[in-house]
Amino acid sequence: MEKQELRKEIRSRKRQFTSQELREQSFPVVMRLLSHPRIKTAKTVMLYYSLPDEVDTHTLVDSLLVSGKQILLPRVTGEGTMELRRYTGPADLALGAYNIMEPTGELFVDYASIDLAVIPGVAFDREGNRMGRGKGYYDRLLPKLGDTYKIGICLPFQLVEQIPTDEHDVKMDEVII
Repeated sequence: MEKQELRKEIRSRKRQFTSQELREQSFPVVMRLLSHPRIKTAKTVMLYYSLPDEVDTHTLVDSLLVSGKQILLPRVTGEGTMELRRYTGPADLALGAYNIMEPTGELFVDYASIDLAVIPGVAFDREGNRMGRGKGYYDRLLPKLGDTYKIGICLPFQLVEQIPTDEHDVKMDEVII
């Protein structure tokens, strides 16, 4: 299946659920992530502040912050580019590109010190391949993370048999559904 067809299929699957149902489906995914050994030992965690159609990370971001972890969130800086900013609490958020709540905290550039990256996607497969929304934001950011352990998170209907891949695509080390 071509990437555009697959994105259309996943959008169709999402429309079967209300935003409340999507939030409810997020809960077990977040709980599995919270109990993961990598998140327990990580000091610096890159996350994302979710959109309504993604695994809901709002509570996760704050609970990890309260537990003493350094939290990094991406911020759109231009066409297809993002930077990471430190998150120190809800006051650090402002409405940004694509109506996404984005961090306004201090710029973070020490990518090598990130212990764990939690990555969203439109779809994933069991091999760790990820398909995004098609704008290439994460395609440009992920190579900067080097050997950082990457966990893709998605709702059950976003796990597919196979994602079409290109040579520049960065695989996840693990996918949690």
